[in-house]
Amino acid sequence: MGKQLHENICEEHIFSSIFNKHAKDLHNFLYYKFGDLLNPKDKVQDAFIKLWQNCSKISPDKAKSFVFTTANNLMLNEAAHQKVVLKHQQTKPKSYTNEDPEFLMQETEYHDKLQKALSNLTDAQREAFMMNRVEGKRFKEIAEILGISTKAVEKRIYGALEKLRKDIKEL
Repeated sequence: MGKQLHENICEEHIFSSIFNKHAKDLHNFLYYKFGDLLNPKDKVQDAFIKLWQNCSKISPDKAKSFVFTTANNLMLNEAAHQKVVLKHQQTKPKSYTNEDPEFLMQETEYHDKLQKALSNLTDAQREAFMMNRVEGKRFKEIAEILGISTKAVEKRIYGALEKLRKDIKEL
């Protein structure tokens, strides 16, 4: 018991032995309880990732309980999510619109113009622009991800906006 006080799951050989000892049993438990539709292999991996992230807080004798509880909760969350998805799939979208055909045609044409204009951007501009406008990332986050300065991100995005305005007007 005195030795366990000094053991730490963060040590690779201890974590590896816990993984090797419990991963198959955990997968089987999840597979038998939930079936294969909710990806039990992924949930086993996710549970062990969470164990690794919390390795300094969990003693080796509590590791099995932690991964089984975590994986079970992940599967329950996934099952609840699948119920929501199924519910929304069953709702029928309205088959009519209040827009007139001319508006729909203009919308389609504008979408085509936008796609063409986006393809004319440089890779750096498109990447920064899409991360900002589509994914909603801030300039600072983009700079960290791309490994560049915030000013460089600003320049790329503003350059992309100018080029998009110009290209869409020409089209």
